[in-house]
Amino acid sequence: MYKYKDIRMVHLEITQACQAACPMCDRNENGGVDNKHMTNAELSLEDCQKIFKPEFIKQLEVMYMCGNLGDPIVAKDTLEVFRYFRANNPKMWLSMNTNAGAKTAEWWAELASVIGRNGTVIFSVDGLSDTNHLYRQNVNWAIVERNMRAFIAAGGRARWDYIIFEHNQHQVEEAEALAAEWGVEKFMKKKTGRFFSTSKHQGKESHQAQNRKGVQTVTLKKPKEEFQNLAMAKEKELVKTYGSMIDYYNKCEVECKVAKEGNIFVTAEGLLLPCCWTAGRMYKWWHEDYRTEQIWDFIDRAGGKTGISLLDNDLEQVIDNSGLLQDITNSWSKPSLKEGKLGVCANKCGTEFDAFKLQFEE
Repeated sequence: MYKYKDIRMVHLEITQACQAACPMCDRNENGGVDNKHMTNAELSLEDCQKIFKPEFIKQLEVMYMCGNLGDPIVAKDTLEVFRYFRANNPKMWLSMNTNAGAKTAEWWAELASVIGRNGTVIFSVDGLSDTNHLYRQNVNWAIVERNMRAFIAAGGRARWDYIIFEHNQHQVEEAEALAAEWGVEKFMKKKTGRFFSTSKHQGKESHQAQNRKGVQTVTLKKPKEEFQNLAMAKEKELVKTYGSMIDYYNKCEVECKVAKEGNIFVTAEGLLLPCCWTAGRMYKWWHEDYRTEQIWDFIDRAGGKTGISLLDNDLEQVIDNSGLLQDITNSWSKPSLKEGKLGVCANKCGTEFDAFKLQFEE
């Protein structure tokens, strides 16, 4: 796949913790109780200094915080970690994705100063004062507005990613106008791929949300056709051609997105995986035994979690010598998922179905 010397991007999940309860996020059960397999792991500044040595940071072009389970603004040392990367590479691009519903206005102003003009914050805000909380459950609109305005006023570069559902599709133009008024550089109308079930390998029309007490809240529904992800229509074509999505995964070519970028993913547990999608298969809440997922076969062959831990091993050693990345790459030429082809790679980077890319197409 790639070697240590080829790495140019780091995708860092600094924490598994989050104050929100988004119903389509793996950290909770449809917006209800927390994922039972999750530990709210978090990386400290000292952890990041151990994992990412100054000489490695100097070879990077990008570091961004996002991940699968947490929001960077909840972590204790997010600001200090950004400061550490910026101090060791003034020219690299720094960014993070966030719901914006935590920390003080002063913290956000300081973040703008640390990131500077070589970077951005991607604000995941899916509606306005009366709708954002329907998906971003437990996120307070007044705090979001205050923090976005504070960041922008301090010179921060902002992007607003707006996931379009049926319940907020009528506000897209209003939100875009508000973004321009606040000084947001880019407003992204996001055509979500969340209405494709990665457990059932098929599209769905709706998703029932609930709150922490297990009480149903809102039924999330697909927006009108102009705002729908085109991969959903592509699914029907693939099923007609191949027989099922699993049969498509068995036969499709894989063109790895992160290999092209020289990108690695580091989890909040300090584990090295090629991307958030492979790491995202580790702790699915609907499994009683999370190790039933295929990704664990690859992790086990690399020495288990200890073998890919960057808190226990040197980053260069794990990338170049653990065997994980090459094992995953080799799997793509296997004749089927049953015979060892990694299914998440076929789903996310198969050449004929790309729900991720099509989220951002106008």
